[in-house]
Order: sequence, then C-alpha cells, then structure tokens
Amino acid sequence: MVGPASFSLFCLLSEVAMSLDPQSDKTICFLEQLLQSAKDNRQRMLAFHQFGCVRLLRKEYDDAARHFGEAVNAGHVYSFAGLARLSYIRGHKNSAYEKLSSVISSSTPLGWMYQERSLYCDGAKKWEDLSKSTELDPTLTYPYMWRAASLMRKQEAEAALLEINRVLGFKLALECLELRFCLYLAMENYQAAFCDIQAILTLSPDYRMFEGRVAASQLRMLVHEHVETWSTADCWLQLYDRWSAVDDIGSLSVIYQMLESDAAKGVLYFRQSLLLLRLNCPEAAMRSLRALCGRASEGRRVHQAKKIFEAFFLKAYALADSCPDPSCSSTVISLLEDSLKCPSDGLRKGQALNNLGSVYVDCEKLDLAAGCYINALKIRHTRAHQGLARVHFLRNDRAAAYEEMTKLIEKAQNNASAYEKRSEYCERDLAKADLEMVTQLDPLRVYPYRYRAAVLMDSHKEKEAIAELSRAIAFKADVHLLHLRAAFHEHIGDVMGALRDCRAALSVDPNHQEMLELRSRVNSREP
Repeated sequence: MVGPASFSLFCLLSEVAMSLDPQSDKTICFLEQLLQSAKDNRQRMLAFHQFGCVRLLRKEYDDAARHFGEAVNAGHVYSFAGLARLSYIRGHKNSAYEKLSSVISSSTPLGWMYQERSLYCDGAKKWEDLSKSTELDPTLTYPYMWRAASLMRKQEAEAALLEINRVLGFKLALECLELRFCLYLAMENYQAAFCDIQAILTLSPDYRMFEGRVAASQLRMLVHEHVETWSTADCWLQLYDRWSAVDDIGSLSVIYQMLESDAAKGVLYFRQSLLLLRLNCPEAAMRSLRALCGRASEGRRVHQAKKIFEAFFLKAYALADSCPDPSCSSTVISLLEDSLKCPSDGLRKGQALNNLGSVYVDCEKLDLAAGCYINALKIRHTRAHQGLARVHFLRNDRAAAYEEMTKLIEKAQNNASAYEKRSEYCERDLAKADLEMVTQLDPLRVYPYRYRAAVLMDSHKEKEAIAELSRAIAFKADVHLLHLRAAFHEHIGDVMGALRDCRAALSVDPNHQEMLELRSRVNSREP
C-alpha cells in the first residue's frame, strides 16, 4: 500500500501488534513498513522510537541503541529514556543517570524525566526524584507504587495504604490494585484483599499477578477461604451499602461476586457497565454490555414484561440519553413514574427517583424535583444530595446548596466531584479551597485548573494564568484547557503560542467550533 494514508495504517497495525505481542516477528514486519512509509521528520522519529522499544524487549541491544539514537537525532526527547536504559543494562548506571540529568537541564522538565532518572539512583535522591515526578505529572503510577512499597518495607502499613489510595482515587490501574491487594494480605485484611481481587477480575478476567506467574482467579479462590461467604441477600445488602457510600471499587467487587452466583445477571451487567464507564474503563464496560446482549432471552423477557421495574427504567434511560429534546421529557417522566410503581429494591428505586428528579429540574418543576430527591435520600441514595443542592441553588439559596453538598462529601468515599460541585455554591476563597482539594483527590479533573487560571487572568497575572494551564496540559492535553490557553496567548499578543495550541486542540477535535474561530482570528494577525 502506498500514499499518504499508508503511515497511519502501519502505525495502527504496529500498535495493535505491539499490544498483542511486542516481541513477535509480525511486529517487526509492521514496524519496518511503518519506517518505510514515514514521509517527514515527525513520522520518522516516532517509527524509530517504537522500533527501539521493540528491539529492547527482544534484547537486541545494538539495534535498539541505533534506533533510539536515530529518534534522538530526529528530535525525539523521550528516546533518551531508551538510551539510558541501555546504558544501565550494560552496567553504566552513572551514565544512565547523567543522560536523564542532561535532558532535565536542557528542556522543560516533565514528570517522566524524573521518574526515569529515579531508576538510576537510591535513597533520598530517588525519593526526591519521584516526588518531583508526581508534582509534575500526578498521573504516573510508578512513583505511588514505589513509595507505597518502600513504606511497607519500613512496617508503615497505614502510610503505605494511604499512598496507593491516592492514585486509586482517580485512576483504576490494575498494577495499583494488585499492589494494594498485596498490602491487604500483609495486613491480614482478607475481606479488603478479596474486594480488590474481584475488582481486578472485573477489569481483566484473565489477569495474571506477580509478574504473570499466578492467575488472579486462583488467588481469589485461595483468599475466599479466609472470608465469610455471603448469600444472595447478603450481597444485595452489601451492594446497597457500597452504593450508598459511593464506593465504586467496592460496588464492582460485590457485583462480580453476585454474577458468580445465580442472581439475575441482566440487571447486574447493566449496572456494572455504568460503573465501569464512570470509572473510565471503556473496554471492561463494553465487555459487560456484550455479556448483557448475550443474555438476549432475559433481555426480551424484561422488554416484554408489563410490570417489571427494568422494563420502564431502561426505556426511560435510553430515551433520555438518545433524545435530549424537551418534548421527550413527559414520556421519560411517565416511564420513570411507572417504574416506581413496580416491585423493586431501594437500590433501583433510589436511582429512578434521582433520575426523575433530574428530569423535573430540567422542566423547571422544582418542587416535584425536591420531593424526588428527598425520597431518594430516605432510602440512602447518597448522590441525590447533589440534585437537591441544585434545586436549592435554583431557588437562590446558595447556603442550603452548600450545606447539601457538604453532606455528600461527608458520606461519599469518592468525593472529588462533590468538592468540585460545592465550589459553585460558595464565595471565592472557599471555592479555591474546594478546587485545591479536587486537584489533590483527582488531578485529571480540568475545571479547577481553568477556574484558577481565570481568577489569575482577572487579576492581570497573565504569566501565572498560562503557567496554571500549562501545569495540567503537560499531562492531559484537554481541548478546553488548550482553548483557554490559546485565548490567553492571543490576549497577550503571543500569536505563535496561540496557533500552536489551536493546532494541538484541533488535532484532538477537528470540529471544535470555538477553536476554529480562534484559529481563524489569530491567523489573520500572523505576521
């Protein structure tokens, strides 16, 4: 295949091949085609770097060094990490450290640079580099894992647990769950360990632990012998408790356990998929939905039933999701009201009441919405606090809205979004404190960075405002952040900076209308 699309094709094929088996001859074949189809410097440095990574995994060190060297010469800074690893493998630890130090001193420091350099030092230096890595890029998991393991070796179990929980609060990484599972085992907290192993199996049913030596499913069987066996009724009570506490990992674990039994699987798969989507695990969510579709007979029974909760609830959910037009609201309300007349449990009824309240708010029927949220709270549907806070706010009672969100924060185990929402209902100083807490709990949420940058811009602190946005963009190239930074660059007359951000944002979302307008405006000013 030839033409401008060939590089994109081989880039896709090589990525898939590397994810399946990076050391295979097929991967090498695709990478050779990728390199041959590269037309410009940017494409060549990407191809050389990927080739270097595969050669390194295959222990073809001379070829790996050559490919990484070509990538560095083409301007690929990250390939210095590959050269440093080769130096370390060949017994030149100091040389590896110096390579990364040179990169840090000669370019804008990024989190991965300090993480890589930490591999080639010990003691206080290592701790310092990993702390700096987390400061610059809090999404990197290795620093949290190393600190947690280090604390555990010092017999500081609670501190180790707090450290690994920091990252699991916003990033459900398998390797972090595995480490926490090991921490719980060391602490002889078998129930918590059992919870984590079931969450791992939900995310990856074939996952193997301890560097691939043991199947996670086998470990689950071993730990199961040390925990209390729950009946189906017990499981529903446990799920109810975890759902009320906004404990997403705990909810996933209980659902996994229920799916292992003879519980009604259709509803559970649906609830599991919603949880996984909220936790940003789309592949696992799709697996749940495929399992749900595979139970077609159960799905038809639900659809055909006249007096079953799910028949009405799922129809309302699908209609509300597919038809945002206000004209559909009356139908959605009718379906949800019918679902509430059916026999059900508090878990499902609370969700229906919460959804109904949200539709009433959109229809400006605030009294009816408040009634739904209050009834949902009576059966411990904790998320209804957020809906009730919105009702208070729309009634111009910000103090009551703030108090309602405070109740949610106190009850919810995962509460970063609650802090973010509460910031909308208070004065600037309190809002800033809440948004700092959001960034601490979940650095991937972009609104706090935008808010702080806007406040700085209002105070005519343009450089500080741009720096605040750059802090987040360094590890999350979010379109909204790039758009705001481009506008700030335009405001201070930095045309090239604005154009750079426009190009970056449009590469993520080519149809972003505001960014297209900004680019057109900035282009007209380009010298």
